[in-house]
Amino acid sequence: MIGTPVYLETFGCQMNELDSELVRGQLTRVGYRMVEQPEDAQVILFNTCSVREHAESKAYSRIGLIGMRKAAGEKLLLGVIGCMAERDGVDMLRRFPQVDVMCGPGELDRLPALLDAARRSEAASQAERVALAGNRTRRSAVLSAVQDDLETLDLSRAFDPAIAGRLRHTAQVRITRGCNKFCTYCVVPNTRGAEVHRPPDSVVDECRQLADAGAIEVTLLGQTVNHYRYEHGAAITVQGREAPQVGPGLAAFRKAIPAGSRVTTFARLLQRIHDEVPAIQRLRFVTSYPRDFGRDVLEVMRDCPRICRYLHAPAQSGSDRILGFMNRGYTRGQYEAFVASVFEILPDATLAGDMIVGFPGETDADFEATCDLVRSLPFKNNFIFKYSPRPGTTAITRFPDDVPEEVKRWRNNQLLAVQTQTSERVHAAWVGRTVPVLIEEVFAEMPAPPHQASRVELKWNNRLATPTRRAMRGHTPGDLIVALDAPPNMQAESMIGRVVQVRLESASALLLNGKCIQTGAETVQTAD
Repeated sequence: MIGTPVYLETFGCQMNELDSELVRGQLTRVGYRMVEQPEDAQVILFNTCSVREHAESKAYSRIGLIGMRKAAGEKLLLGVIGCMAERDGVDMLRRFPQVDVMCGPGELDRLPALLDAARRSEAASQAERVALAGNRTRRSAVLSAVQDDLETLDLSRAFDPAIAGRLRHTAQVRITRGCNKFCTYCVVPNTRGAEVHRPPDSVVDECRQLADAGAIEVTLLGQTVNHYRYEHGAAITVQGREAPQVGPGLAAFRKAIPAGSRVTTFARLLQRIHDEVPAIQRLRFVTSYPRDFGRDVLEVMRDCPRICRYLHAPAQSGSDRILGFMNRGYTRGQYEAFVASVFEILPDATLAGDMIVGFPGETDADFEATCDLVRSLPFKNNFIFKYSPRPGTTAITRFPDDVPEEVKRWRNNQLLAVQTQTSERVHAAWVGRTVPVLIEEVFAEMPAPPHQASRVELKWNNRLATPTRRAMRGHTPGDLIVALDAPPNMQAESMIGRVVQVRLESASALLLNGKCIQTGAETVQTAD
């Protein structure tokens, strides 16, 4: 096992990205060696997502390619981890016999033992090679949260700011796992289980460790992050320490916390991290559930300057009828009231979301209601998806997929065009301001071809041989993407990981362009 090369590829969301980071650290600690190319590996892991069809299709394609390599005689061990493994269950082993190991997102602490068993013996039993939560995910969550080994996985992470030769200065911290919402199009409650909230002291300690390791921006993660609520004393280990605990029902968020209760709310958790870990220059969070988003959270964001005034709060549709079919738990009017309260308290906030087009039963009028919502609210961007029936969801059995594919494609393109116009307006409103930008990347800019003199071609990762100039890309606290020239007296790469002041001079639907006006070492902090 010592030095065995492992290739890990991640599909899907930020949750999966964090899971992959934790798995890399876990495997490295027990002697495996991570590699960047599948051709260099003896163990290949795919961390899968079952929420979006595109990510799932890519994963199945990769599994097929590894099957071809194994059939050609290569000695490889293939593991499928994450939501697809949990959702498909052991039937995946029948359909894809090239898969050696399966591990659900709630069992990742067991992955080294699964790999060890599979590597030691081809005759290892299914029980030795498969770890899935199955039906016990929700049934036994109340009993098992106190004995949650995944908490150890989170706390034992080894954040490395140098990955694949590139400095990183951002990190993610999970504060909740699972979801209690049961939106009809989503399989997450069944693959990741019930909401389980981590002890606040553990979260603060992890943020402090990340800051000590070089992270200057931390993102708190949860399927519905603003539903974080920890009742002190409700879950204690045999050693007397606070442990992860199952979150309360939705009714708990619709009434005031009784006086004297020992409860850490999401607002209080944000305040603690801000105050107790000052080395974190930017604290952000995703994803927010629009209903039950307390004013206390917005007020903490207003009063704590290092908490980013950015909200990713998916609306999913602008039609009350479709929102009802989706079981989202709010109306369009309630979503609009939420957004109004955001900008009342945080006038300089930025808003992003998700939208689904072509949900079963969506009429032209329903779709136009969604377009109208995107026109009327200041979304800096929306991730727009065509509905696709997902195995394991309620919608796949309750609603016929009756919107034709060509209509879904048309609606997707139309809504993208509407969002482009909204993005242009939102970005244009920032022109003339000076904002802090965290520099993430250097690229080379080429002049436009003669027939399109107004355009420039941007090539990332410094791959052009003859650039006209070096430029940089970064993001603001509100997650606005900014491009700017590198200062002429400084090496562009040396700016990566710095927060610099930038005057915004022009805008498009995709990004803002600006000029760096402050680069002195005395005013620019780095994570080096």
